[in-house]
Amino acid sequence: MFTTIDGNHPISAGAPMNPFNAAGNTFLGYDTMQLGFTKKNPQDPNDFFPGLARSWKTTDTSITVELEPGAKWSDGKPVTVDDVKASMAIALTQGAATVGAGVLTQGLDVAEIKETAPHTIEISQVPGAKNIQFPRLVLTQKIVPASVYGSMLPADVWDVVHASQSADPGQADAAKAAVDKLNEIGKKISAFAPATDVSAGPFVITRINPGSAVLDRNPHFFAADRIGPKQVVVRNYTGNEQIWNYMTNGELDAAPFTAIPDNVLQRILKAGNQRVDAINYVDAAIAFNQSVAPFDKVEVRRALAHVIDRAAVTKVGQPVGGAASKATTGLIDKVAEKWLTPEQQAALDPYPHDETKAAALLQQAGLTKKDGAWYLPDGTPWTITLQTVNGFSDWIAGGTVLANQLTAFGIPTKTALTADFSTYKKEMADGKYPVGFWLTALGPGTDAAFQRLYGADNGFTAIGAAVTHKTGKGSGNWLNTPTSFTLDGATVDPGELTARLTLLKPDQQKDIVQQLARLTNQQVPVVQIWDYTNVQFVNDKRFTNFPKAGQDGLLSNSPGVWMMQGYVQPKSKK
Repeated sequence: MFTTIDGNHPISAGAPMNPFNAAGNTFLGYDTMQLGFTKKNPQDPNDFFPGLARSWKTTDTSITVELEPGAKWSDGKPVTVDDVKASMAIALTQGAATVGAGVLTQGLDVAEIKETAPHTIEISQVPGAKNIQFPRLVLTQKIVPASVYGSMLPADVWDVVHASQSADPGQADAAKAAVDKLNEIGKKISAFAPATDVSAGPFVITRINPGSAVLDRNPHFFAADRIGPKQVVVRNYTGNEQIWNYMTNGELDAAPFTAIPDNVLQRILKAGNQRVDAINYVDAAIAFNQSVAPFDKVEVRRALAHVIDRAAVTKVGQPVGGAASKATTGLIDKVAEKWLTPEQQAALDPYPHDETKAAALLQQAGLTKKDGAWYLPDGTPWTITLQTVNGFSDWIAGGTVLANQLTAFGIPTKTALTADFSTYKKEMADGKYPVGFWLTALGPGTDAAFQRLYGADNGFTAIGAAVTHKTGKGSGNWLNTPTSFTLDGATVDPGELTARLTLLKPDQQKDIVQQLARLTNQQVPVVQIWDYTNVQFVNDKRFTNFPKAGQDGLLSNSPGVWMMQGYVQPKSKK
């Protein structure tokens, strides 16, 4: 029995075994399968481990996938082209569909799926679309059985999809109606509760309760001979502290990244757990809503960057799995160093801890200091509420240090907790928080990293190369940066530049990445505090042959994916 937790989400009591439900109790790489599993290769976003796809070939406008011929569902039925077609249709019903050159679910713009040979399908993009991420988006869609989910799709679902994709102005009303229909279908699918788990993965859920889920080996899995554990138990958790307790008690065979203070790390290691490090394309930052004064002034944001002692915050907030950011660029430092020239790196402002510079910048912005406290230009005292999230122990601990630094500088700052991350994201999108912790630099692709700053959270929507921008209530725009800036004497639109990245291969992106990184450093829409390290733990008391440090692609996936590659075998009994 292999025991772990799911780092993507805890178990949600009463939620259905449905991967399309936001709180669904399914486990990627164990019972939920994709066509492939990403290696998170920053030089090749379409570098994958095989999943239900044995192989694939790509063109600029399509991907041809050869399905694993022996793939079967846990009820013994084969995985078919119809399952893939139904799954892609379902994917196109999830989220907010967009009228135009494509119905977008995380950029997915599938127009047609046709079988070209036994077990082989060609999946094409919307005509005119040239999204270089298309293969990745197709390979990472959840594949579910048409026998279970297909009845919720109308027989003409692909006609509806095609109608929604029309870019003909004369068909705008029909396209809007099609989008509305897809969204209604999507709501029904996300609420669906299958009676049993039908899995094409190495395991299938057999029991689930609020405390844990039990998954037994799927005897019909096409690579069952590679799978070492007979059973997987996924434990529930309510926060980092509970995960720490599991590890200090020696109860987990593997644990994904968890924010850990140094004293807890020592207890975890003493309990027989082994630390395994890999690169993590994520940064913890302080983000500003620039529609709220005085954060609309770049001098204020730069000043706060100088007030914050990033090394001191990191030492408390993320001493084990974090490194203080060298500079705010929208990328983690290791990625920025690969894209920027040495001269460009040297020209970046690192915003070192310097309260004298901070004070001068605030005075330039019209703020004044009296009796040790800062006042806004209208004469009101300046106070800050820094938002964090319950259960995010690193944000909470780091936020306390950061609040103390700002308060000592003359800006009384308090921290506030949101109950959970899903509420945090919703209220952040509603513009409720002027300042809060935020995860940025979400790579490995530069397009994904900059989408975090100049994408939906900033009101930008891209359909192909066409970009629209929204502000105000309901727009999802809470960063509220301007849409144009001057860089090197030219006017640039960060949303448009970011959208163009999705159309370019990595070796063609350098000029745009350099512009966006330098612009971000100058404008400081966020202050990057620390880059995360993907610190994981394994315990070889019951199993052996775990991935090792340096196997970054493998370690970016769940242990279920490790097992598909032949890793994680039971220790022989002496």
